[in-house]
Amino acid sequence: MATAQDLPVAARAAAYSSTDAAVTASRALLGIIARSMVPALESVSLPQFRVLVVLSSSGPLRMGMLAERLGVTISTFTRTADRLVAGGWASRDSNPANRREVLLAPTDAGLALVNAVTESRRRLIDDVLARMDPADREQVGVALQAFSAAAGEPVAADLLVLGL
Repeated sequence: MATAQDLPVAARAAAYSSTDAAVTASRALLGIIARSMVPALESVSLPQFRVLVVLSSSGPLRMGMLAERLGVTISTFTRTADRLVAGGWASRDSNPANRREVLLAPTDAGLALVNAVTESRRRLIDDVLARMDPADREQVGVALQAFSAAAGEPVAADLLVLGL
């Protein structure tokens, strides 16, 4: 695979310009993420919030499967699950298909917390996009779709650090 160093000077300058723009945009998006998380962090930790995000998109999961998806050991995860259950954010139930298995599911409060953060993030992004020229806004949408497709989904361990 060719690197930026393999490109002609003009193409290399354009690549660095795109890279710099992406780095700057990532800082802006990280600021939006942080602002959207502030109210939630009064109730749960970042790792706990990540569990709620995974559960809200997947539904109830076996404790071992959830720990695996999050890239943590089951003993580490059990403490997080205990705190979520104690706080009313998640519930533990026996798996009806296999009574030896324990499922963790988000409660209505847990789902509401994830939805509130997501909606706050959408509003903050909408505010930024509303300040842009419509043509620029369209270009941002196309560029971010292409960027997301090229980047793919992040691995759980990378997101866990930030609780996302």
